[in-house]
Amino acid sequence: MKRLLCFTFLLLGTLVFSQENEEDTQTGDIVATVLNAQTNFPLESVHVINLNKVIGTITNQDGEFRITAAVNDTLYLTYLGFKPQKVRVTNDMFRIKDTKIFLTELAYALEEVIVRPYQLTGYLEIDVKNLPVNNAYQYSISGLNKSYEGGSKSPSAVTKVLGAILNPADQLRNLFGKKPQQMRKLRKMKEDENIRDLLASKFDRETLKQLLQLEKMDIEDILNNCSYSRSFIRTANDLQILDAISNCYEEYKVLNKG
Repeated sequence: MKRLLCFTFLLLGTLVFSQENEEDTQTGDIVATVLNAQTNFPLESVHVINLNKVIGTITNQDGEFRITAAVNDTLYLTYLGFKPQKVRVTNDMFRIKDTKIFLTELAYALEEVIVRPYQLTGYLEIDVKNLPVNNAYQYSISGLNKSYEGGSKSPSAVTKVLGAILNPADQLRNLFGKKPQQMRKLRKMKEDENIRDLLASKFDRETLKQLLQLEKMDIEDILNNCSYSRSFIRTANDLQILDAISNCYEEYKVLNKG
């Protein structure tokens, strides 16, 4: 009798463990609705990114979205004028079909802005000369796919470009070597149209930081060591930054193999 009871408890324990383990590895499509935390109104065109699987989607006019995920994946939601939010995927999100996610509006303190217009005359040839020009020249190297920005047009600028990508002691080895998994996400990010559309509208590097798990300083260091100009780093949108990092990383791998 005791042996039978022990066997029964052991069998039940095994079944419970198997069920919990199955739930922990549950994967599939989840459906949820994004709402304004202040008004409870649905938010349309909210970008939702699965940071683990590097795929994205957007909410429809009812605030609903569907995305492939697994338990413990992290969803990153971003919407203009609202605070970005991370949501950890749970088992309940697969079982419950009316999951609601609330985003909070950002409070902006408007400061005085002084507008200094350019002295335009209405004559194209004259006005073009009055507009600021990006003086960051690019240098192309045979065998590589892309050109590099070298800042000013001078012999020292060319030397800087060559030194940055050919020197085996360059910091690129350390920067890319420390983040191999994040760098492998670059290709997936470039292939997802929803992610590309989101990055094209961003200039704050926050979404890139979440996707690549890199700090803003690391992103700037990578671009600096790839000889991109300060004006490009300061003014480019996040998609341009992504493409720049990706091109630099691909060429780094080619040169590193060589």
